[in-house]
Amino acid sequence: MFDYTGKVVAVSGASSGLGKQMAEGYAEQGANLVLLARRIERLEESAKELSEKYGVEVLPVRCDVTDDASVDAALAAADEKFGHVEVLVNSAGGEAGTGTKLVDFKREDWDFTVSLDLTSIFTMCNKFGAYMQKNIEAGKQAYGRIINIASIYGLVGNTAIPTCAYHATKGAVVNFSRAAAAELAPVGITVNALCPGYFYTELTTETLDSEYFQNFAKQTVPMRRYGKSGELNAAAIFLGAEESSYVTGQALAVDGGYTCV
Repeated sequence: MFDYTGKVVAVSGASSGLGKQMAEGYAEQGANLVLLARRIERLEESAKELSEKYGVEVLPVRCDVTDDASVDAALAAADEKFGHVEVLVNSAGGEAGTGTKLVDFKREDWDFTVSLDLTSIFTMCNKFGAYMQKNIEAGKQAYGRIINIASIYGLVGNTAIPTCAYHATKGAVVNFSRAAAAELAPVGITVNALCPGYFYTELTTETLDSEYFQNFAKQTVPMRRYGKSGELNAAAIFLGAEESSYVTGQALAVDGGYTCV
């Protein structure tokens, strides 16, 4: 099961963090990749590394998910290179926030977060969803999978840091995924949301290793630790696989049990 040989997986936010981790997870399963992010130099480095390590084809494409023309150009590049995309992982987005309280939050910061963490998801699903549907109807690919990276903050509130806009957008991503799943199910495209808990990345390691957050993990995460690099990959591989054909409209938390208590 979960053999991705010959399949194409497009991952946004693939230059670092969870996006980069998941891209490697798919490459390990034999998938060819379209790596999308704004930092093309980092994508090119990853493309060379993954193609040499796993023997897959990797296309790095500069893409700003908040810009329609940039997304159109990225999709055109993927189509020219491979002619099909079975899986789209929408991992691009911002951090949880600055810690600004609701009563002090500025409208421009709200608008920025909504654009980056929610509207971009719509744009990617709108354009790649239409492309997948067209290919399925033309017989160029057998199915489509869309995985939107939300957050545990899209399922619950939190007491660690004020971040109202991030909660709002991630909650919206979860329900947007349900609505999109209902619409696209008849044409053979599934849409699901992944809700990661606290994970170690190059941007979060220093924060999560602080005394405050180490104590926070012991108090709030049943596993008493944060997610390690690669621990999100299995869920992404499952939801993107051909075998997950009857799973759609779901929000899967990968959080060490954070949302179960």
